[in-house]
Parts: sequence; structure tokens; C-alpha cells
Amino acid sequence: MASPVNEDLLLLLALAALAILAQKSRGSMAAVALRCWRRGLSQISSHGGFAASSSRLLAGDRRHKSTVQFASRPELPKLAYRKVKGKSPGVVFLPGYGSNMNGQKAEALEEFCRSLGHSYLRFDYTGHGASEGVLAEGTIGTWKKDVLFVLDELAEGPQIMVGSSIGGWLMLLAAIARPDKTAALVGISTAADHLVTSFNSLSLEARKEFEEKGEWTVPTKHSEEGVYKFNMDFLREAENHCVLQSPIPITCPVRLIHGLKDEDVPWHISMQVAERVLSPDVDVILRRHGQHRMKEKDDIKLMVYTIDDLIDKLTTLV
Repeated sequence: MASPVNEDLLLLLALAALAILAQKSRGSMAAVALRCWRRGLSQISSHGGFAASSSRLLAGDRRHKSTVQFASRPELPKLAYRKVKGKSPGVVFLPGYGSNMNGQKAEALEEFCRSLGHSYLRFDYTGHGASEGVLAEGTIGTWKKDVLFVLDELAEGPQIMVGSSIGGWLMLLAAIARPDKTAALVGISTAADHLVTSFNSLSLEARKEFEEKGEWTVPTKHSEEGVYKFNMDFLREAENHCVLQSPIPITCPVRLIHGLKDEDVPWHISMQVAERVLSPDVDVILRRHGQHRMKEKDDIKLMVYTIDDLIDKLTTLV
């Protein structure tokens, strides 16, 4: 059995070979491979081995975990957040509906940003996680205001926003409202307009039945009750924030990652977003076996590599 040191050397040699081969193609892959080689060398020398560093990244290195802070807002619920100071562009993570800032993707991103020395911020929306407020009283507009507050008051300089599910919808709304604070976007299972379009796609009889009850129940595997409940006021308010009926005035780089086996939000929504944003720099990445939460190790690796490439692109442009 090879020793950890020998395994690290083999990995480093493999990355070096990849870099040499990619450089011959003179494409973007060369830059990615060479960057991986440099960072691989740094990780091996500073963190006790490449394999050890990779596992810490995917698991979230809790030894240096940021502390929870609370942001006060006049006449609005306090928002819980965790922040790592560092270089620009920073990264802001927007979780999905009913989720919070302590998920696997959010924690892996913190360790990744910390390892590169870039700033990172994650937070809980009103009514979510450790933030004040009641989930059932929240709206898309409420959570959009949360994101804008974070960009305006807690984040410094342009940010790469990473939005998961409804966080992907909020990411688009925030980028439209704050173009100067938006360096790039990474959507994970982006759910733009999804609740509105899903309800409107129901039969007339089904919609009338829910409207009479005053509540729409949606089966889900992600809630202890087995359903998400949305009142009619929530849906009517959400209609004011739909973005897919017209061109989306976003011109920064956009990356959209979606799983073909997503049973909650169909992958074609990411395709619709890609078709409607005005940016000339848009990529859609479809994972054949990817599911909605995209929390498998390979999913998280892809997310991290995508953000890494964007950081390199943005810092090179500067």
C-alpha cells in the first residue's frame, strides 16, 4: 500500500502532466489545470497532504468555522449570518426554501473561500434557521429584501452569488437590483418562477380547490411534514417577482448547474434562465445523476471548481 506522501506525489505528478497536456491545447483548460497544480502543491505542503485537504473541503473544516452573528434592521427581524473576511470578489451563499446556512454546500464553500483567502458570507433568510421571523409569513419579496440588505450592509465590494433552488431565483432578483454588487452568478437547481408556474400549471379544478382552502400543499421529501404549505397571498406576491417572461437584464458571467434527476425543480428552468439573461457569458452544466439538493461529493466538487474558475476569470480581467 502506498504511503500518504507517495499518494500525494502521484497526485501532484498527475496534475502536472494534465497541465502540460492542457497547455498544448492553449485553451481555458490549461489555465484551470495549471491553477489546480499550483493549489495542489500549496495544499500538500501546508495542510498535511492533498487528500487530507480535499476531504476537509468536502466535509467542511470545523476547526476554523466562522461564528454566528446577528444583523439588526430597523423594524425588521434580525438576520443570522456567518462571515469570513478576505479578498474580492467575495462569495455569498443563498440557501433554498426552508433550508439554512449550515448545509453541506454552504460549509464546503466557506472552507474553499478561506483556503483561497477570499471573503465569504452565508446567512439565514427571515423565518429560516437562526434568523428571527416566521417562515409561513415570509414572501419572495421579504427574502429579496434580506439578500439586498446583506449585499448593501454586510458584503464589501462585488460578490459571486451562489443560489440554491429558490436561492437561485433570489440571486437573479438581487443581481437585477444591484448590478454593481454582482460579479458573477452560480445557480444550483435554480427555481426561478417555479412556484408560480407550478401552481398555474395545475388544472382549473385543482386551483379552485386550493384557492377555496386558502392554501396550496406541495408534497416534498425535504420537510418533516412531507409537504410545503403556501397560502394564496404568498403566490400572488410571488407573481410580482417572476423573471422568465422577458429578457433578464443581467450581464455578468452566469453559471447554472442542474441535475437531470431533479424531481423538485425541472432542469429546463435553468435552460430558460440561460436563454433569457442578456449576458454573453453563460454556461449550463447538466449532471446526469444529479438530484435537487446537489449535495453529493461530486456535486460539491463541481460547484467549487465552477466558482474557482470564475474567481480566476474575474481576477484575470482586473
